[in-house]
Amino acid sequence: MGMLVNGEWTTKWYTPDEKGRFVRSTTSFRDQLEPGGRFAPEPGRYRLYVAYACPWAHRTLLARSLYGLQDAIDVSIVDTFMGEDGWAFSENDGCIPDPDGAAFLRDVYVRAAADYTGRVTVPVLWDTREGTIVNNESREIIRMFSDNFAAGSGIDLAPVALRGAIDEAITANYGPINNGVYMSGFATTQFAYEEAVTGLFEGLDRCEARLGESRYLAGNQLTEADICLFTTLIRFDAVYVCHFKCNLRRIVDYPNLSNYLRDVYQLPGVAETCRMDHIKQHYFRSHDSINPHRVVPIGPELDFNAPHDRDRF
Repeated sequence: MGMLVNGEWTTKWYTPDEKGRFVRSTTSFRDQLEPGGRFAPEPGRYRLYVAYACPWAHRTLLARSLYGLQDAIDVSIVDTFMGEDGWAFSENDGCIPDPDGAAFLRDVYVRAAADYTGRVTVPVLWDTREGTIVNNESREIIRMFSDNFAAGSGIDLAPVALRGAIDEAITANYGPINNGVYMSGFATTQFAYEEAVTGLFEGLDRCEARLGESRYLAGNQLTEADICLFTTLIRFDAVYVCHFKCNLRRIVDYPNLSNYLRDVYQLPGVAETCRMDHIKQHYFRSHDSINPHRVVPIGPELDFNAPHDRDRF
């Protein structure tokens, strides 16, 4: 792990706040795809840099798959292990190297901004024509896919009539759930851990109640809100319960959330984006401050293809 400072790599990671809370840095590249603009939405022009392991990157892989953009948007997939050099490219199973020969994802960031200072994160939406990063904020990337590439796909993850509800759900779940697992796992004090994990399960309880009323978060149609929740849920029992001490309850203990998780997983185009081997190898081997011996557990046994009850809606 580390970060770039004025284009130079350092092994500095993050500094907790005065109460031991994990502090997530903000993303730096926030340009948008825009018809007629500098970054026009043209098939074949853009590449996604992602990790199967990362829930934020997984969001963009899911949107790409559900919209059928495999031929329109190229992809490079980093290795599972993130050590002192950060995300690296390799020839290991499931990985796709950078076509321009970068050894590390940080090299891609420096290509875009030679004096870049900040974290080197996935996902990255790269413009092959301009030779730069368009955006590295997952929520904005999936919305750009919805705005510019949904036509003709037979699916719309962000219908205009539902956007208020979609955005409300994504925002409501980000702090306590999506980021809450990290706030729990990377807390450096008992206070910070208990604060985060309490908020996490309050958030999961709210989602459990909501999913008792409709098939998906914004009604009975799959949307971006579900994509953003799903990528946390699928990692929860395999990683976050143990590794991040999020062990008040498991997702399998929630009737609605567990059935909902299987429902989304079984949709066409979803399962192939879910690499549990990459997920477990990444978390348990990369975070040596939490798991210094880097032993990867062999369990739990999870069957995401088991029947679900969500068609009752």
